[in-house]
Amino acid sequence: MFETLTDKLDLTFKKLRGQGKITERNIEEALREVRLALLEADVHFQAVKSFLESVKSKALGQEVLGSLTPDQQFIKIVREEMIALLGGEHQDLDLRAAPPVVVMLVGLQGSGKTTTLAKLALYLEKEKKRKPYLVPADIHRPAAIEQLGILGRELNLPVHDSKPEEPPLRICREALEEAKRRLCDLVLLDTAGRLHIDEELMRELKSIKESLRPRHILLIADAMTGQDAVHQARGFNEWLDLTGIILTKMDGDARGGAALSMREIVRKPILFSGIGEKLDALEPFYPDRMASRILGMGDVLSLIEKAGHAYEQKEIERLENIAKKNQFTLEDFQAQLQQIKKMGSIGDLLDLVPGARKLTQKTDLSQAEKELKRVEAIINSMTIEERRNPAVLNGSRRRRIAQGSGTTVTDINRLIKQFLEMKKVMQRFNKLGARALFNRAPNLFH
Repeated sequence: MFETLTDKLDLTFKKLRGQGKITERNIEEALREVRLALLEADVHFQAVKSFLESVKSKALGQEVLGSLTPDQQFIKIVREEMIALLGGEHQDLDLRAAPPVVVMLVGLQGSGKTTTLAKLALYLEKEKKRKPYLVPADIHRPAAIEQLGILGRELNLPVHDSKPEEPPLRICREALEEAKRRLCDLVLLDTAGRLHIDEELMRELKSIKESLRPRHILLIADAMTGQDAVHQARGFNEWLDLTGIILTKMDGDARGGAALSMREIVRKPILFSGIGEKLDALEPFYPDRMASRILGMGDVLSLIEKAGHAYEQKEIERLENIAKKNQFTLEDFQAQLQQIKKMGSIGDLLDLVPGARKLTQKTDLSQAEKELKRVEAIINSMTIEERRNPAVLNGSRRRRIAQGSGTTVTDINRLIKQFLEMKKVMQRFNKLGARALFNRAPNLFH
């Protein structure tokens, strides 16, 4: 999402590094370029003004002008102020209250509210060990009740049997009582949305708030809408006094202004960000990590967390046993591919590695994604015997596999070569450990 802004800021910092000495004048020039970059990224002018004033007051101090590395000091200040702009320290969703804890989700139509509710339910069930009860209370969008029912079944979570003819307030009250009977400790309300904020909608939401007294009222805001998302947040906050924000579609190609403006203008924390369409594509929002990514510094902590989720302890132990017995097969090779895919697209992973985007600017990352799919197709076209003992792959078998997978014999040969490389790594696995294998594995597909 922030690629254009990152590139523009990087150019600004490069110019600053090229100066023999940092002066008031070239800091002013750098700030002017940062201002243009932020405005072009659709950051709200008020947020830009506040951000630049803070940077300027610190950058023109003696600590920077008298420093041996003034350009680095300037970048450090920009990063610190960007973290402050995004909310400072990470804030968790505080669910400390008598159960069942009520969390109310609000937002306009098209913001991804219903899907986000399902994502949030999954996250809180897995990470916080909660027992969510899902409540479709949007009677104005015909498919909303059915959509949440489908998502609930997919997640194997209980969904309230809402009736479209019932008023939303009655649905929410009955749902709260049902959640108590089911011993669910968390109630997630999917409320109505409109194409724009109107008084009728707000009165409906306010009546639910006053009756159920939710622990949290979270705004679901579409990051793709830019400054308009900030105006929406203002409107909802004036009526409902929001407790937090979830930004959706953060994996899109928007300029990112909403993320950089929202906290400063509304003064409410961004708690989560939606990073894809899958139900597990919701992650906690960390201002410091986001600032580092915007400034092209990567996000190693998020990368480590993704690896931790993808490579569960059981999988690591299984790999260790395979290594000890020297029994690594193409089935295991395919399993490693699937683990890497769980972590996200190659492009998303590169965004988390410091400097990786610069190194791959001229690389077609879509080709790497296609290569992973090609490898999987080849392995899927093999028999069990061939996967477990590639030594049996003679010429006729390779031609059959190529035909079945829509590839060529050359592709088969290349895969076998990659597999043998991986097997060598596995032979050294006892000394290097599971993480070393993980670090090495992605390099085998370039």
